[in-house]
Amino acid sequence: MLCDSPPNGISFPLGATVYPEGVNFSVYSKNAVGVELLLFDRADTPRPSRVIPLDPAKNRTYFYWHVFVPGLQPGRIYGYRVSGPFDPGRGLRFDHRKVLLDPYGKALAVPEGYNRREIGLPGDNTATAMKSVVADLSCYDWEGDAPLQHPFSKTIIYELPVRAFTCHPSSGVPLEKRGTYTGLMEKIPYLQDLGITAVELLPVFHFDEQDAPPGLKNYWGYSPVSFFVPHAGYCCCRDPLGGLDEFRDMVKALHRAGIEVILDVVFNHTAEGNENGPTFCYRGFENRAYYLLEAGSGLYANYSGCGNTLNPGNSIVRRMIIDSLHYWVNVMHVDGFRFDLASILSRDETGKPQANPPVLWEIESDPVLAGTKLIAEAWDAAGLYQVGSFVGESWVEWNGRFRDDVRRFMRGDRETVSRIAPRLLGSPDIYGYQEKEPAHSVNFITCHDGLTLNDLVSYNHKHNEANGEGNRDGIEDNLSWNCGVEGPTDNPDIAGLRNRQVKNFLVVTLLSLGAPMLLMGDEVRRTQLGNNNAYCQDEISWLDWRLLEKHADIHLFAKALIAARRQRDDSTSSPEISLNQLLREARLQWRGVKLNQPDWGPDSRSIALTAWFLNGRLLIHMMLNAFWEPLAFELPPSQNAWQRWIDTALDSPDDISPWDRAPAVSGATYPVQPRSIVVLMELIKES
Repeated sequence: MLCDSPPNGISFPLGATVYPEGVNFSVYSKNAVGVELLLFDRADTPRPSRVIPLDPAKNRTYFYWHVFVPGLQPGRIYGYRVSGPFDPGRGLRFDHRKVLLDPYGKALAVPEGYNRREIGLPGDNTATAMKSVVADLSCYDWEGDAPLQHPFSKTIIYELPVRAFTCHPSSGVPLEKRGTYTGLMEKIPYLQDLGITAVELLPVFHFDEQDAPPGLKNYWGYSPVSFFVPHAGYCCCRDPLGGLDEFRDMVKALHRAGIEVILDVVFNHTAEGNENGPTFCYRGFENRAYYLLEAGSGLYANYSGCGNTLNPGNSIVRRMIIDSLHYWVNVMHVDGFRFDLASILSRDETGKPQANPPVLWEIESDPVLAGTKLIAEAWDAAGLYQVGSFVGESWVEWNGRFRDDVRRFMRGDRETVSRIAPRLLGSPDIYGYQEKEPAHSVNFITCHDGLTLNDLVSYNHKHNEANGEGNRDGIEDNLSWNCGVEGPTDNPDIAGLRNRQVKNFLVVTLLSLGAPMLLMGDEVRRTQLGNNNAYCQDEISWLDWRLLEKHADIHLFAKALIAARRQRDDSTSSPEISLNQLLREARLQWRGVKLNQPDWGPDSRSIALTAWFLNGRLLIHMMLNAFWEPLAFELPPSQNAWQRWIDTALDSPDDISPWDRAPAVSGATYPVQPRSIVVLMELIKES
């Protein structure tokens, strides 16, 4: 027996829990005066097949409403109606006419007639509301799979949206599998060949695809409806329960290929939007518990830039976040999380940042999450910027200063040499005082939010007209440079310069100390036509696999860099060493065009670095020239002879050579061409 009085149910666990005798349901609502459990035969039916009123005297424990339904099976569709005061000024928005999703539901069904705008209108929404589905999570055979737990020091991240990765017809994926978890599985050999060690998936929590301007589609997925359900739109299977297995099949297949799965998670807002948005779930159960509200008005605080902000200071929200993370690790076997706008989680119930945010420390110290990768986007949309000061020991950070400083240097801006130097060395000016490991800095030039690498060197201005907001959306200053012409060009000189700049960015990203991250398609110069806010642009964001042939030289260059990076990382000593200790023990020497005269002045646009790797067996001399004229760099003495490993000014395949076949370099200087990077090497033979 489940308990002494099974029909009354129990308050824990939250959600719908399957037992041999039936299903237990439990939800939280502090201020509700009545709760009904609704059972449906179909997702689009205008009326439930059964309504089960919950008696506050029998089916309520503190603020948890619960009931046990004997004989119920997995696959049954359900929802809730909740009664209570509608008083927005006090933050109460109960509406008994709305069918609500279970906040802890593990699967859901989307009616054929779902329409976000209509859902947001006053009145009954039974026929068109999304509904939860009872799921039995115990039936899947993992075949011995477990999270891989690669150390961050040996991690190379590839950020990709599930849909865009295989949706293009050129992907070769069968039509019914394009843009799905199963479709992604078919491209695992490509990821293995590229050499990355982890995929960072844009949000896969079920999101509202209609949360976009009219006629457009929410493509990124930063509009979560549920924190426990894999997005139904990424499933081949139309059965809501089939999506659970499909997601797990994908994770298992990636693990077999040695590739970790990191989820981009959105715990800062939901798809319910502001006071004019639709009611899906949270505001209908307990609005002022789930959301931060403006004092005295009941309006939504908007630190996310998306209409509302989750309330991480509330114990119910903190519990939901932790439970969600546990679910994705324990049940779905993911390896890590990248927290979108993570700084919001440091805000208290009044919106003020806290020195020791409870939810962040709970995540940090949680035993279930030990060994799980935790990546913070250490800022929010309301101006809070915590790069270098984010709390905790286990968290690593997206290094936005790496992105910006490298972009400025490559563009040829003044006063950038002194900025790029620490970026090459793991940003000790940002992280050194904390005794962090080198991989604490996630180094990236591009990500989903902004221009692609191709567009970074092809556009001076954003081109977001297709978003329907008069090109007002998206950041204005992208630190980009079009190399002389805005957009596509047939000019061979400009095309060659752009190719060189792309290779320059790849070199700095993959050879700098830190954990490198690449954006999907940058290795083949994918374009979004200058759109730097493509959240609602579906097709222009797809990876056109024909680019693999068109830009085979860039793809080959990226592969070779990744392979060398992994060879270097595999040969390092303990990954536990701090960045400061590494730099103290390293043999590094800054140089300039003149051998022992690095130019740190404001007008300098060149720098060189000599470094020893592989326990002193590999000597590297790296010369960076962001000037618009060639510069002859004096070379340091070598034991044998310098060999040219990389020269981004050369055409493929001479732009990067295997270590054992790198051509020798003669003379006391090396001519580094305009806007290019040269890396010389010497493999020192053991005596």
